[in-house]
Order: sequence, then C-alpha cells, then structure tokens
Amino acid sequence: MRVVLFGATGMVGQGVLRECLLDPDVSEVLAVGRTATGRRHAKLREIVPADLFDLSSFESEFAGYDACFFCLGVSSVGMSEDNYRRVTYDLTLSVARIMANRNPDMTFIYVSGVGTDSSERGRVMWARVKGRTENALLALPFNAYMFRPGFIQPMHGVRSKTRLYRTLYAVTSPLYPALKRLFPRIVTSSETLGQAMIKVGRVGGPKRVLEPRDINAVRRQ
Repeated sequence: MRVVLFGATGMVGQGVLRECLLDPDVSEVLAVGRTATGRRHAKLREIVPADLFDLSSFESEFAGYDACFFCLGVSSVGMSEDNYRRVTYDLTLSVARIMANRNPDMTFIYVSGVGTDSSERGRVMWARVKGRTENALLALPFNAYMFRPGFIQPMHGVRSKTRLYRTLYAVTSPLYPALKRLFPRIVTSSETLGQAMIKVGRVGGPKRVLEPRDINAVRRQ
C-alpha cells in the first residue's frame, strides 16, 4: 500500500507515520506538510510546499497512491470562524479534490474529533466546521472515512507541539491504562489510531464515521 500523509509532524501524524514505517504492508509514505519530519527511512519521501493551498506544481506526484491520511489540523482556540474554516474546511477540501481527481479508487481518511456536528447547525463553532468538512468529504468520488478520536494517549516518543497538551499528557500518561478501562468510548492511543487507519486504508472500515470505540475495535480485529 502506498500512502500520502498530510501533517506528519503533528501529534496524530507522528503516530501514524511511525506505524506506517513499521507496517510491512505499507511500501511507501509520501509525507506532505508545512515542515519536514526530520526522519530518514527507506520508505519515506517528503514534500514541503511553500503554500499548502497551492499544490498545483506537485499534482503529478500524487498519482498512484492507495490511501491518503489527512492529519493536518489546528486548535480553534482564539480563532474566528472564518479563519478556522479556511484552515479546516478550505484546505482539507482543496487537497481532497486533488486526491480524488488523481486517485478515484483511493481511500481518504480524515482525522476529525469526538463531538463533531454532522448537522452543521450546532452552537459549537469547531464542531460545525468539522461537520461541514466531513459531509463534503463524504460526497466526493472516493472512499472517504472520518476518524473521530477523543482522548489520544501519545506513545513511543510521540509529542504534541502544544505546551499545554504536553503537560496534560505527561500528567495522564501513568493513568492511561485506568482511563482506557473506565472510558473506552473516548480513549485511544497514537499507536492504536495509526494501526486502525492503516487497516481501514487497506481493507475498508465497518462504517464511514468511526468514533473512538470503533477505532479501537478496528485495531483489535
């Protein structure tokens, strides 16, 4: 399986990249992002565009891939709805349309989040925008899946870029086994998330929108 990975330097993307490089069924990873990963691996190739909104000069590079794992994202804290929509909806759809055009049989997996509002009419801004993004992706002519993780425990050296989140994860790391037992509907790990995405990318998923318990179940199968 040949994979395009967007956002490989974020916390989710780091975990997905690690699992892709370890998985014998993944033959190649093309990482695309704002910054380089700093990784060196025989499977890994990277593109660092000057502007992620303009990938026209790289379109030919995206042909022939089996799956796209879209892990790019930003926190909505302190952002206006217009600015958040530009990064979350506009950027995601601009990439997805290129992928659908180049690889109509591709599986496209979008990392969303628990609480996403599929109605697009709720009071929570980020949830509305994420819901609109999901709905638009599901309407495109390829195999789209929405992953909605809740609490993600980073593993194997995966780190968040956000200082507050790093502090939170440092505090909760010893509690992860207990949290997983107590809250199986919302808790997963970077390892589980990455492995579940690879599996869905390879053979498809049980449903188009996967909540945390679905993600955990896919990985166990």
